[in-house]
Amino acid sequence: MPLHLLRRHLLGLSLFALIPLAHAVEVKFEPVAPGVYAFVGEKGGRTYTNEGLNANIGLVVTPAGALLVDSGASFQGAKQLHEAVKKVTTQPVKWVINTGGQDHRWLGNGYFIAQGAEVIAHADAKADMLARGGDHVASLKNELKEKLDGTVPTLPTRWLAGPDETLNLGGLAIEVKHRKGAHTPGDLMVWLPQPRVVFSGDIVYVDRMLGVIPVSHTGRWLESFAVLEALQPARIVPGHGDVCDLPKAQAQTRDYLQALRTHMKKAVEEGTEISAAIKAFDVKPWMGLLNAADLHPGNASRTYLELERE
Repeated sequence: MPLHLLRRHLLGLSLFALIPLAHAVEVKFEPVAPGVYAFVGEKGGRTYTNEGLNANIGLVVTPAGALLVDSGASFQGAKQLHEAVKKVTTQPVKWVINTGGQDHRWLGNGYFIAQGAEVIAHADAKADMLARGGDHVASLKNELKEKLDGTVPTLPTRWLAGPDETLNLGGLAIEVKHRKGAHTPGDLMVWLPQPRVVFSGDIVYVDRMLGVIPVSHTGRWLESFAVLEALQPARIVPGHGDVCDLPKAQAQTRDYLQALRTHMKKAVEEGTEISAAIKAFDVKPWMGLLNAADLHPGNASRTYLELERE
């Protein structure tokens, strides 16, 4: 090939490489226990390339259908999750459980409802979903752009009311446990007694710093975590981070929240000003977690204000 044509060919290839792929994130469910799988999302924030799938999603295959734990952050993301399910099982997705009111837990509901799935959540999530659904979409639009097309906040089709519910899904006993929320008011955990696996939703964060947001409540978060501890799970699929054991979850979620509440409670009781209280907290044990430097100041501030209200 003449040199000038070779240069043109190479330039064309380089320009093609700059064109973003339609779907840059790879969605793949990995085994956790027999019939139980998890997609571990990226540990960083929501981006165009990860399509908002920066959280963990669960899959349980039953003899009569598949259960998906959370539906993803968008209609298109839900479709990708569905395609990944098809690589694991021929069973249809018959049920989806939303573990909370954060965007990547439920904004894919519309896709799965259109496929005929029953979508289940705790009733305490409803007000939060209604209040923040529009804001979720507006915020995601800035990152996902056209990849958010088709996404409409769609509420679950079935609401649970009690603190402990046992669902018979495809012949399997699935236990759902809710203690008035954690990261969001609707946060719940999905417990599989037989393999002793729990999908914790955002009750557990590992490998990255958890987020205390305006709708969070750190006191109820610790109450929820205590229920998880009592289960003594063999494996935890956290809301964010790698599949882990209980000691890791305790060190990176429970211990941080306990330390934060203890410190801020004393600061409030002694009348310490909020900025001084934040500065005095020893965050070093958790600074190795991803995003710690960015998220800790807000976590500390909101915990102080929560303790001040109490």
